[in-house]
Order: sequence, then structure tokens, then C-alpha cells
Amino acid sequence: MLKTLKRFKSEKKIHPPEWLIDNTVYLCQMGSVAYGVSTDYSDIDVYGFCMPIKEVVFPHKFGYIHGFDVPADFAQWQQHHIKDDSNGKEYDFSVFSIMKYFRLVMECNPNMCDSLFTPRECILHSTQISELIRENRHLFLHKGVWQKYKGYAFSQMHKMQIKNPEEGSKRYDDVQKYGYSTKFAYHVVRLLSQVEQMLTEGTLVLNEKGRREQLKAIRNGEWSADDVVQWFSLKELELEKVYNNCTILPYSYKENLPKIKKLLFQCLEMWYEDTAKLITDESSSIAEKKLKAIKEILDS
Repeated sequence: MLKTLKRFKSEKKIHPPEWLIDNTVYLCQMGSVAYGVSTDYSDIDVYGFCMPIKEVVFPHKFGYIHGFDVPADFAQWQQHHIKDDSNGKEYDFSVFSIMKYFRLVMECNPNMCDSLFTPRECILHSTQISELIRENRHLFLHKGVWQKYKGYAFSQMHKMQIKNPEEGSKRYDDVQKYGYSTKFAYHVVRLLSQVEQMLTEGTLVLNEKGRREQLKAIRNGEWSADDVVQWFSLKELELEKVYNNCTILPYSYKENLPKIKKLLFQCLEMWYEDTAKLITDESSSIAEKKLKAIKEILDS
């Protein structure tokens, strides 16, 4: 996948930061492929994260003063609808800094959680750092997944019920054929089914066979819009009880925050040299020494 990114960059189809491709440590294919419901017309959604340059992660070490300078910054790079002339496929790219990625997964962003639990066959590029994070991916799960995933499901429900999408779009074709967007409909069911699995099993399997067949049926128009609405209403009530009774997950990410932060430090240490020196703020150390000296004088 890195070769493809470099080719797109040389062809001037994408414009990431100069350092990003070589510093990317994880890329995976998401969307309908990861959920097992893709078609020949599906776009290729690529998600991942990178290790930013040192100036971004440790600005104080490069002369930036917080509140005065504007330090180098990077949170994410995204570019969509990139057509590959060699195979006719269209790509959407989303690459985040490791810090932003951790934060989004901690907050139970569905796309980010899914990218961390994506099936092995959907991983396009992986390193020791990303393997370490995947081995510890359950640290990020907590009961907050219910509110977050439910919110996204409501959003997909609203989009599903729009009757006048842009003419010529895939959504328009769906509405003409089925009376509603089957793509948004299957996302409604997918999101609530996924959160049910997390609350009851403490894990997430994106392409679980039973759910995969259900989602395919919805995408093929075998459910009516009313079927989806009725399923959603009943499942929401059911999951509210599941959430209240759930003991398999912590209440929030704060319970695992020390372990998550330790994991982040491990990743930084694996990538950067002299991490301990970079993390330490020398100016703070000097100030602490001066205060200690003054205290010793006053106490003498």
C-alpha cells in the first residue's frame, strides 16, 4: 500500500505532508470490505495512523514556546476520490497522527474502533508498533460505546430517510429502486449490532458471519424501510437494558487511561531516539531546581 501512496504522490494525485508516507505505521481497508458486504462498485476506504515528525510531538524541544509561538502541528491527512488508472478503483484515504488516533479510539469513534478491530485480511500495512497496539486494542473499549454508536446510528437513520438525494449518485439509484438508501440502512443495523457485541462479549468482530449475512440482505433491498425503523426501535430499547447491566466493560476510558498512556509511550519509544530526553521538559526541570534551592535557603 505504501508503494501505491508513493505512486499517487509522484503522479500528483495526492498531497500529503512530505514525511507522512515513510512515517505511516498502519493502514487498513475499511468500509463494506471490512464488513463483508462489498460489491464490485465499492470504493476502497483506507484508514491508518502515522508517527509525526519530532517537531509535532515534542515542540518544546525545538524552540517553540507554548502560548507564544505557533508550533508545527499535524492531526490528520485526508483525501478522497483518488482514481487509480491501473485498475479503475477509487480510493479514500484517512491517516491520523498516533496521538489523534488514540484519542478517537478512546472516545469510541466508530470508524476508528472498527479500524483497530478490522479483520487481518484487511490490513494493508503493519509494523511492530501497530501490532503492539492491536494486541492491546481491548484497552480502548468501554461502556461509552453505547452512546457514541447510537448517535452515529441515528445519523445514518436520518440519511436513510432522505427521499431526494442528488441525481446520479449511488444513493439516488437506491432510492429509485428500493424507496430508500440501503447503504445507510445497513449501517444503522451494523452499528447497533456491533455495540451489542461489545457490551455482551467485550470484543468486536467486524465480519461475523451471522451479521454479515444480515447486512447483505439489507443492502440487497430484502428489508423495507419500515423493517429497518422497527428493528431500530426495538433494538434501542433492548440495548438500553444491556448497557445498564453490562459489567464486562469499564464505565469509561478513564479507568484504563494509565495503561493506554503507557502504551502510547511504548510506541513513541519504539519510533523515536532518546525519547526520555524528548519527553522531559528541560525548562521545567531547571525551574524545579531553582525552587528547591530557594526552599533550602529559606529552611536553613
